[in-house]
Amino acid sequence: MVVSLSRRGDVEPFHAMDILAEANRLKATGVPVVSMAVGQPSDPAPTGVRQAATNALKMGRIGYTDALGLAGLREAIAQHYPDHYGLAVSPGRIAVTTGSSAAFNLAFLAMFDPGDRVAIAAPGYPAYRNIMAALGIEVVEIELNGDAYLHAEHLKAAHREKKLKGVLFASPANPTGAVIPADELSALVTTAQELGIAVISDEIYHRLAYAAPDTTALAYGEDVTVINSFSKYYCMTGWRIGWMVLPQPLVRPVERIAQSLYISPPELSQIAAIEAFKATGELEAVKARYAWNRELLMKRLPELGFALAAPMDGAFYAFCDVTRHTNDSMALARKMLAEAHVAATPGRDFDPHQGHRTMRFSYAGSHDEMVEAMMRLERWLK
Repeated sequence: MVVSLSRRGDVEPFHAMDILAEANRLKATGVPVVSMAVGQPSDPAPTGVRQAATNALKMGRIGYTDALGLAGLREAIAQHYPDHYGLAVSPGRIAVTTGSSAAFNLAFLAMFDPGDRVAIAAPGYPAYRNIMAALGIEVVEIELNGDAYLHAEHLKAAHREKKLKGVLFASPANPTGAVIPADELSALVTTAQELGIAVISDEIYHRLAYAAPDTTALAYGEDVTVINSFSKYYCMTGWRIGWMVLPQPLVRPVERIAQSLYISPPELSQIAAIEAFKATGELEAVKARYAWNRELLMKRLPELGFALAAPMDGAFYAFCDVTRHTNDSMALARKMLAEAHVAATPGRDFDPHQGHRTMRFSYAGSHDEMVEAMMRLERWLK
């Protein structure tokens, strides 16, 4: 048998998913694991979302839609921008996608060619790096070196070294939870525009900031590409539904690529997602629990020797320096899971160079789970 393997498949594994797989294996044997490894809300989708899906299934026919999504959902997403940000966005600039993951694929394919240099922050979400590497795009990782977020001076320095074609950033960020302040976000986008660098803003953790209102990068230029999702705030991870706000010249190229790669986003999820914007009451109650968990971890993790490596301003993550305990966060994560039965993500996922010093804890679970996890870690460390 002859099997052909391309170099594009030789990307770093997503270690959070490997830890999750081992946690699930232990759970299947009866071990009561508390998982803080994966950024997934523990709550189901809002009631109205599930009811809309139920009604659609009773109607029977679920099929293809336009590659850019149902008109009703695109209009609901567009309306979200004046409602939440005070910013008008045309439904014609919206592309509905099969989760934010498909949105990243489409953005990278429509905006960059193999060999183009695109900057991301380190630490940062590993799929950025891995998808671009698989597509032959040169990833420029900008080490934050203690800064909470990517800012304009980082971008200028990287561009001086060798010209960049694009930059991708997230606010609130995964894994740090850091939020780029509005004035710094404005400076970052403006600097990119002045240097001729295309901007992609990952906003999937919007509506999950705790200290300041959300600011979309769209406020600083219509040529920004924004990616968002129903997975995080809206508790719809497995529904695989996200969206993009595109500069007008990118709409048709994204549509053409989407037609061949995905045909269309799943219709059932699209029908259901229209109702998500009406569920703010339910979802703010979930966010209030995250805030409660956040207060607990901000106190307890440093007490246990896990110093906070970034401000916990948004999302549902605590990003910690673990060097008081180890210089190998991968080994610590495996040992913690095996012995304390607490799952967390080693920092290598987010920074291949400095990640051995860090670990990410997700606090998207119940408050009782977070209390239990801290008690287990305290007993284990003693």
